[in-house]
Amino acid sequence: MAASEDSISIARMAAKAASDKIGQDIIALDVSERLAITDVFVIASASNERQVNAIVDGIEEELHKHDLKPVRREGRSEGRWVLLDYATVVIHVQHEEDRVFYALERLWKDCPQIDLQLDEAPATASDGE
Repeated sequence: MAASEDSISIARMAAKAASDKIGQDIIALDVSERLAITDVFVIASASNERQVNAIVDGIEEELHKHDLKPVRREGRSEGRWVLLDYATVVIHVQHEEDRVFYALERLWKDCPQIDLQLDEAPATASDGE
């Protein structure tokens, strides 16, 4: 059973919010076949603790607009690895050093990656240079 369309939609909203806050290396993995408790992992990283927290804030603000609230939040005070659990989607925002060390992508390498459609942003007008 693949991730639900609702889960994929939430993952895309979260990824877009992370991207808007300069999140790096944003991916989503469909873990529904391997994990009974959730459908999708979204993983993003940042170069420092302040940026990790800014990305988390952006994600929570965006998902709150759609009446989505995390059922659990962990790691906020340290700002190194924040986990936001939205039941069907679990979002990991990690300091880039922690992301390399824990290597979630390697642990879940057998799970298919979800197209987050981040490269399909609308074209913007020239700034007149």
